[in-house]
Amino acid sequence: MPQPKISRFELELMEQLWKLGQCSVREIQEALPDRDRPAYTTVQTMIYRLEEKKAVRRVKKIGNAHVFEAVLSKKSVYRRLIDDFLDLFGGSAQPMMAQLLESGKLSLADFKAAEKTLRDAEKKS
Repeated sequence: MPQPKISRFELELMEQLWKLGQCSVREIQEALPDRDRPAYTTVQTMIYRLEEKKAVRRVKKIGNAHVFEAVLSKKSVYRRLIDDFLDLFGGSAQPMMAQLLESGKLSLADFKAAEKTLRDAEKKS
């Protein structure tokens, strides 16, 4: 089954689930930054949408509150987002890498980590 697309706001909610583990909608909502915190019902609606997308699941009910957990891993969601982004450039990472280098957002440590990953991938194949 293909992995669902996750919006920016859905990703914020998933980040809270990954950080908190199993939790209720209220706990997710309260974990969001105070500034511009969305209403409880907004978070609830988005969690239900993530449930429909099979990104989260209900694990139990405590009183009236449902407890949710992430089904998708952080790594798999990030991989999908990056793949979708690279598709905008015809699948080539070169324009993105060039921009990151030119803007100074790619540090020497980042570059060395990428080199190591590339070397490891070459050894495997």
